[in-house]
Amino acid sequence: MERRWILLLCLTSLSMASLASAASAPPAGHITGVGGIFFKAKDPQALSMWYRDVLGMPVQAWGGAALRYDAPEHPPALAWHVFPASTKYFAPSASGVMIDYAVDDMDALLKRLRSAGVTVLKHDDSDPNGRFAWILDPEGNEVELWQPKR
Repeated sequence: MERRWILLLCLTSLSMASLASAASAPPAGHITGVGGIFFKAKDPQALSMWYRDVLGMPVQAWGGAALRYDAPEHPPALAWHVFPASTKYFAPSASGVMIDYAVDDMDALLKRLRSAGVTVLKHDDSDPNGRFAWILDPEGNEVELWQPKR
């Protein structure tokens, strides 16, 4: 239920921001978006290769990936939200961070995940914002996968 509200608020804010930006520009010195996602790993190289080989992340020689917002069918905004410390939304992960990755074809990705031995914790095809699935990466971080509704 929390996810629906977060996405609805994000999309509503995006629409309202478009209208508001025509009326007035924000003052200098504000955040314009997310420039990167960085996290620690016990074995960074192995985890990077898992994201490349299993999830299809376009990992480059420098060890990271540049994810583009202008990819076909990619959502026009990134949702940012702070959850209360008591949330169970990230369970079974003990991490205080969860990353939601937008995907182009949930069926193809789930097939690849299962063939690689990855357990799909749950999936939801009934959400009005699109399709969702949750997995754990090899270090126990919960990963949310989202195919936006077209």
